[in-house]
Amino acid sequence: MNQLDSSLRELKTRTGLSLAGLAAKTPYSKSSWERYLNGKTLPPREAVEELCQLAGEPEGRCVALWEIAEAETSGRGASETPPPPPPAPRPIPRPALAPVPVPTPKVTESGHRGHRGVAALAALGSVCAVAVAGVVVALLLLPHHREPRASSTTAVGQWCPGSTCSGRDPQAMHCAAQADSLGMYETATGAWLQLRHSRECGTSWVRMWGARIGDRIELTVTGRTSTVRRAEVTTSEQANTYIYTLMTTTRPGTVVRACFEPAAKTGAVPGRKECFEGRVR
Repeated sequence: MNQLDSSLRELKTRTGLSLAGLAAKTPYSKSSWERYLNGKTLPPREAVEELCQLAGEPEGRCVALWEIAEAETSGRGASETPPPPPPAPRPIPRPALAPVPVPTPKVTESGHRGHRGVAALAALGSVCAVAVAGVVVALLLLPHHREPRASSTTAVGQWCPGSTCSGRDPQAMHCAAQADSLGMYETATGAWLQLRHSRECGTSWVRMWGARIGDRIELTVTGRTSTVRRAEVTTSEQANTYIYTLMTTTRPGTVVRACFEPAAKTGAVPGRKECFEGRVR
């Protein structure tokens, strides 16, 4: 994440804000910004976008660096990073034109036969010379062999059309790359929840960051049948980055509900949930 870290630090310098100033103007704490800027934790994509806005920088470059860093962190970078371009092909050596030896005609007693033999040998020598010259020209005009270059772009977009996305991972299916936010919510413990929706995949899910081990999130979609997706922070890496539920198929106008239940060790009331709702546009 070196390129991403250095870019984020440069943007912070351009804003003229301290860590406390960044925390005051964004949903992320001072300690979170310290981890993001020093490469200790991969920041959420929204944090990168907000820092770009504060610095007056177009989001494209930094978001691209974030996507590369996210792919490396999740382990997908090993399969998605394109290989280095092949070495330049070596030029085909041009063969030297060698003189075609023409055998000396044997003198016969009959002058007429000797004359015809000389003419035949001369014609044969001309044909051979023309053939050799043709091969040389063909070699010179033959295009150099080039291995196909691997594409430098990572495949993005919809991998699971329609209802087949339901119950699947939004990152693995590339549904999270261009997702919209249906709403954000800060919990009493300082964790942040965000309802996400992908128009391309037609799905919604909940994402959480700034959480602690044992914190849980829940997505509920009501309709003809209710669908509930849950996720829990189980590792320190998830606590330092973010976790998300699996996806549920949703249509425009659908109301989706996100709930947070803190871990018992946080001191919060066990079993008490904090919830908010969003509507798919």
